[in-house]
Amino acid sequence: MSQPGKSILLVDDDQEIRELLDTYLSRVGFQVRAVADGAAFRQSLCAEQADLVILDVMLPDEDGFSLCRWVREHQRFAQVPIIMLTASSDEADRVIGLELGADDYLGKPFSPRELLARIKALLRRAQFTQERSGEVLAFDDWRLDMVSHRLFHSDGEEVILSGADFALLKLFLDHPQQILDRDTIGNATRGREVMPLERIVDMAVSRLRQRLRDTDKPPRLIRTVRGSGYQLAATVSVQAGDGR
Repeated sequence: MSQPGKSILLVDDDQEIRELLDTYLSRVGFQVRAVADGAAFRQSLCAEQADLVILDVMLPDEDGFSLCRWVREHQRFAQVPIIMLTASSDEADRVIGLELGADDYLGKPFSPRELLARIKALLRRAQFTQERSGEVLAFDDWRLDMVSHRLFHSDGEEVILSGADFALLKLFLDHPQQILDRDTIGNATRGREVMPLERIVDMAVSRLRQRLRDTDKPPRLIRTVRGSGYQLAATVSVQAGDGR
């Protein structure tokens, strides 16, 4: 079953793909807005929020990478799940998309059924992260608001997290001091991938370390346990407040 009322904003310059996905996703209960270029995408997202975004990499005016970066840089949209579509078989495209904060990607040609499965998985994950309403998790010099997904450092800086960043950080905060293997991290944060799981997980952890200023050699906060996985070396406490 789809999630009734959930809205999807799709940008793809291929009219056949836009019409196909509009018809297919609308038929299963989603509200779909389909546009052909980056300018129309920006205008549409600013005018009306979306529950999920699908970005084609190759567009006539600007590529999907710049649009992904733009979405993640705006607090209003930062938590919207993003799926990127690419016709390229180059792994670099997928790496760039993930590093910019995309939550998933799919290579063309693709099955609409597989895209639908990934959409549902991301929306379920977004819904699940809202269950701890009202909690603020404090660890090290950081505070994470579980409602707004806003992350604050003790010096007042706010760090914008993508959906994938938040899911990974939440996993570590749910299991402080525990060693999490790559399978556990991969299952909790991502769906099926054509890239090796180990590479996907390492990239996700590296990106989260950057968000947390955990750039010491070796990292101090998220430690690498050779041959086993990763460990959050911090105590976590639950506090009240808005995350500031």
